[in-house]
Amino acid sequence: MTANPVLITGAAQRVGLHLVKRFVDAGQKVIITYRQSRDIIDQLTAQGVRCIQADFSTDDGIVALAKTLAGQPLSAIIHNASSWELEADLDDAGRHFDAMMQVHAKAPYLLNRLLAEQLEDGGNIIHITDYTVERGSDRHMAYVASKAALANLTLSFAKSLAPRVRVNSIAPSLIMFNEQDDAEYKAKTLAKSVMRIEPGANEIWLAVHYLLNSQYVTGRTLHVDGGRHIR
Repeated sequence: MTANPVLITGAAQRVGLHLVKRFVDAGQKVIITYRQSRDIIDQLTAQGVRCIQADFSTDDGIVALAKTLAGQPLSAIIHNASSWELEADLDDAGRHFDAMMQVHAKAPYLLNRLLAEQLEDGGNIIHITDYTVERGSDRHMAYVASKAALANLTLSFAKSLAPRVRVNSIAPSLIMFNEQDDAEYKAKTLAKSVMRIEPGANEIWLAVHYLLNSQYVTGRTLHVDGGRHIR
């Protein structure tokens, strides 16, 4: 833990929110971004978390966040903000592709460039990518392509910011089910990994904790996927 805060994008729900809570419990200052207002924002603010509403759907929205944080020293940036839709549900595939690239690749790219100088020596950038980057997906083509772009940015930023800042990725598979997921879907999804469990958000916290405390790992992807690659 350091005196400078950790910035986590898209951290008002699910895995991102769990990371915030673990950092707060450890006494670490945290800044989060969120897209839509939620009841949890007031609770986090009361706990000392700086919560900033940010719109990553436009370049102006991304730059506005960087301007809001101008001069703020940071210990780490965790790019967690994410969005997806099934390809079959699309009315405008071109718009969808651009939207996926915008939030998953362009936003981290711009924020890393705009905020890198504010990261402390020994600081970290962590990109949350996806297991499917290595396999592709016929149901989420644009989503996976954008996460693959983010995975590649991990390599480039690790080169450009070394040795002062380390840059790594975490590539999860199933971590948490959604409330609307039915029993059939859950069973089918669990069978895709050799571990066959829903591990919960703490698995991502453990991966983040490892990367933040390493002094030597950079330009790498930490896979948190239950062994799906050997299934």
